[in-house]
Amino acid sequence: MSSLFDRKKIIKRYKVVAYAMLAVGLVVIIKVAYIATVKRDYWMDVASRLVRDSVDVKPIRGNILSCDGRLMASSLPEFRMFMDFKAGGDDNETRDSLWEAKVDSICMGLHDIFPTKTAAEFKRHLEEGRAKGSRHWPVWRGRVSYNTFSEVKQLPVFNLSANKGGFHYEKFNARQRPFGSLAKRTIGDLFGAKDTAQFGLELSYDSILRGKMGKISRQKVRSKFLDITIQDPVNGADIVTTIDVNIQDLAERALIDELKLVNGNVGVAVVMEVKTGDIKAIVNMTKCADGEYYEIKNSAVSDLLEPGSVFKTASLMVALDDGVVDTTYTVDTGSGIWDMYGAKMRDHNWHRGGYQVLTLPQTLEYSSNIGVSRIIDKYYGKNPEKFVQGLNRIGIREDLKLPIVGYAPPRIRMPKKNSRGQYVNWSKTALPWMSIGYETQVPPISTLTFYNAIANNGTMMRPRFVKAVEKDGQVIQEFPPQVIKQRICKEKTLREIQTILEHVVSQGLGKKAGSPSFKVAGKTGTAQISKGLSGYKSGTMNYLLSFVGFFPADAPRYSCIVCIQKPGLPASSGFSALVFHNIAEGIMAQSLKLDVADARDSLSIFIPEVKSGDLVAADYVLKYLGIDAYKNWSLSPTDGHPIWGKAEWSPKKMTLEHKPACADNEVPDVTGMGARDAVYALERRGVKVKIYGRGKVTHQSLPPGHRIRKGDRCTLKLEI
Repeated sequence: MSSLFDRKKIIKRYKVVAYAMLAVGLVVIIKVAYIATVKRDYWMDVASRLVRDSVDVKPIRGNILSCDGRLMASSLPEFRMFMDFKAGGDDNETRDSLWEAKVDSICMGLHDIFPTKTAAEFKRHLEEGRAKGSRHWPVWRGRVSYNTFSEVKQLPVFNLSANKGGFHYEKFNARQRPFGSLAKRTIGDLFGAKDTAQFGLELSYDSILRGKMGKISRQKVRSKFLDITIQDPVNGADIVTTIDVNIQDLAERALIDELKLVNGNVGVAVVMEVKTGDIKAIVNMTKCADGEYYEIKNSAVSDLLEPGSVFKTASLMVALDDGVVDTTYTVDTGSGIWDMYGAKMRDHNWHRGGYQVLTLPQTLEYSSNIGVSRIIDKYYGKNPEKFVQGLNRIGIREDLKLPIVGYAPPRIRMPKKNSRGQYVNWSKTALPWMSIGYETQVPPISTLTFYNAIANNGTMMRPRFVKAVEKDGQVIQEFPPQVIKQRICKEKTLREIQTILEHVVSQGLGKKAGSPSFKVAGKTGTAQISKGLSGYKSGTMNYLLSFVGFFPADAPRYSCIVCIQKPGLPASSGFSALVFHNIAEGIMAQSLKLDVADARDSLSIFIPEVKSGDLVAADYVLKYLGIDAYKNWSLSPTDGHPIWGKAEWSPKKMTLEHKPACADNEVPDVTGMGARDAVYALERRGVKVKIYGRGKVTHQSLPPGHRIRKGDRCTLKLEI
């Protein structure tokens, strides 16, 4: 057996095979590492060009429309363009000769399309990609529109098929906003590189807007690849918002003008339709490093700030609704400074001696901190839970559940007691300061919703941003107005509050919000903005200046809130009230409809005055206006010849009288004519003309019938 099996020889052969396999393995590992590192970019380019059995087809993203159907966000195709320098097969000589013959023409064409880059720079860039043998070399770094893409595709070599010429592209559905930055934070935006929703309604309604992916299969037939549809993409649906572009533009301009004037840091303006809760305009402006204002954050729905005096309406509504006070109640505010459990509370006019004794309505009209806080502290100080429960009842604490990413519901503390009956999150000063808008955090949209309920006869509506979903012009889903609370308070309380708010504007501190054309109701608000751990007394004080109300007060159509954050003094809620005034008057002016019959009076002129001269044009215009003029001629003007004559006007009739032209050697009568006809009539007879004034001819220096001599000059005087 030993002679048949030579162990030493077998071991030697085994070692040779083992070492050979080890060497091959090492080579494979080294090659893999080389490909994964040094050649990674090359093979990634190759991978991007490989044909896949199943390819996703992106749907077209749906549009976002204004309330009247105007485009606020729409998808338009954009392209990234690339060059495959390996295209054209193995015939390198033919491919290279074609490129070298056309490269200068290509680069000149690219320079004409993209003038910021010279033809020489384009040539260096493309030759670099060719030297690397890239299969996915960018022709232009960014995305381009369809029109630009079409121009590039017409250039030499680029106009060949991708397999032959190498020019290929990636298509994207870019988001465009025809109205620019109007309502940008609310409408939203996309991450450009990924075509995915970023914020706003784009994100909240992304599943509706984006549609569903389709799929195609690519099969090779006779050296060509054919796309075979497996599943068609389903394009996204359109959403119809409640935004009114005209009101949005009006509100934005009014707010920015005031922010620039008072050096504000942040500004918010929201307009709501009273009956439906529809948001007709929402503006969020933040001052940026360049000193300009942009929509950076949706402050109207996300800013949790102490609202200040606009909260006093809610406090007194609770007291009136509970019946602990009535509108005849009086409160002593002293000289404008009052001790509240060791803390000093001040009215805005404390340095002028305060208001002394005020009635309950006057505490709102003059926005007395002391008056409101003393009323609430007197009747709810020993039972603050009842006061917060009252705030729940009137809806100011309601979570609106808005479909806007970043929305924050109001934060108003409920008093809590421990097992020993002691308050664990409450102090004696908490209720007085809460009653005047401190120690609470309410976003502007919640404050507006509360005041809108007052305007809507006590019915609280949920703010609505989207009212319908449409597909191919057909409504496939509706979002009807939603009632949050059918009634926020008793009928008697509501009427009293409505009257008080109207008096705030007509005879109180909110006069700047008023209008001589219609009644306005609302409330001013000024609050110091806390600086977190630094409190209220660290450096320059920041203020929140607000006005919220509705108009017309006797038949409310719109409610509106304006908030301005600014550093330092002066800090007056009148700044916001003035913006409210401008928005309200602008909206009412836009909706004003006049009947032409209202303008008729005994002095109205309905037949225009017509100049003498060529009567053809005058006759045409009068017929177009539906005015029949009396004519003593029946010549047809269609042959192009002028019909000269006089136009005689009266308030009830226009007469166009044709008069035969005078002899060519006589001066015609040009009085009553316009300058063009008068000059034509004279200069065609050889008379030089000089004109003074404008309107129609009232005097001519050469009288009618004057026999013309060579060199005659005629001066014409025109008057309106």
